[in-house]
Amino acid sequence: MPTRILPAVGDTDAVRSITTLLSQLPDAEPVAPVVDSTQLIDTLARLAAESVDELPEVVVVHERIGPVPALELIREVALRFPAVGVILVTSDASPGLFQAAMDYGARGLVALPLSYEELASRVQAVAQWSVGVRRHLGAGGDVFTGVGGTVVTVSGAKGGTGTTLTAIQLALAAQASGRSTALVDMDLQTGDIASYLDVQFRRSVVDLAAITDISPRVLADAVFRHDTGLALLLAPAEGERGEDVTDRAARQIVSALRSRYEVVVIDCGAQLGGAGAAAVEMADRALLITTPDVVAVRGAKRAVRMWDRLQIRKAEETTVVVNRHSRGTEIQPPLIQKITGTAVAATVVPANFKELQSVVDAGRIHELENKSSVKQALWGLAGELGLVKAPDSAHKAARGPVSFRRRRES
Repeated sequence: MPTRILPAVGDTDAVRSITTLLSQLPDAEPVAPVVDSTQLIDTLARLAAESVDELPEVVVVHERIGPVPALELIREVALRFPAVGVILVTSDASPGLFQAAMDYGARGLVALPLSYEELASRVQAVAQWSVGVRRHLGAGGDVFTGVGGTVVTVSGAKGGTGTTLTAIQLALAAQASGRSTALVDMDLQTGDIASYLDVQFRRSVVDLAAITDISPRVLADAVFRHDTGLALLLAPAEGERGEDVTDRAARQIVSALRSRYEVVVIDCGAQLGGAGAAAVEMADRALLITTPDVVAVRGAKRAVRMWDRLQIRKAEETTVVVNRHSRGTEIQPPLIQKITGTAVAATVVPANFKELQSVVDAGRIHELENKSSVKQALWGLAGELGLVKAPDSAHKAARGPVSFRRRRES
């Protein structure tokens, strides 16, 4: 079977030399080169929309591609098209750049000026890797093989704002609507998803931290399948072990989950370490949960500013969710939006702890009654975020809340 190779090269002379060498490789099928990062992503998205099998096995990215820098482009390709192997062509073959390229998701590096032997060797190895990944992805009946699932992080403005409850209910809503869903506890020191769902477990996210190439089989071994159908990747029982999950490990774990599930919901807790920061940076939607009180709203403002200073996420790319809302609260969503500079979800979650107390105490939060105003709000939030399928199918699957309509108390 020929290896399809897509060159992404902006320099005219480089295009000529790379395509000439690629055409000489045995069993190679070079396709028309793309000249910038936008064209590359658009081309891969169009091919993936037809079928994952239409994607090229190998993409060759030249160091002078633009407007997105080469490493950033490699990361986007690796995240959105996880079965495509990327090779970086560069004049800098230093160990530092090699390590950076691997961290960003490249499968190989070839030095300039190009050598036929080196290019042939790298292309062959990366093509074999790509074929192997596609074979694994097609092995399970519940495997998602799209261009990359939706990743949502849930962080707290301070402790006790309801991040875990929110993350669990968002994941349950997505799963009930028919989407394959993973729920990840990235609150590594104090995560409580296992307690909320009455789960006894042996493996955790730490078991994946030292693995540099997370295969579908390795990921499946670390995941706990809950009775609700959710795939759970839990925080370690010993909080000190959470330090083993570095930002680099978190990126690999999130990428592996994104390639396997349609929806990935990550509880990052209120204390953001390196792993949580990496997850927030990679997320399609980053939620920040606050309650309508001065201390929490100040915490939300601090978090948003810190994310911006550390270049994790811009304020306008963050969505604040107001929990424990009531009409009589002095601090209302429009004021929170003005203070934080973020978007604020149209869905607000009402203050009604009495509905939750019995299921929280029993560790059975997944058995929260459908008529619960808190559950209906959170499932409505899932609909607002686009995590559920069409309301009719979701309603049929879940036999749950009446609809996924937005709810706002005003």
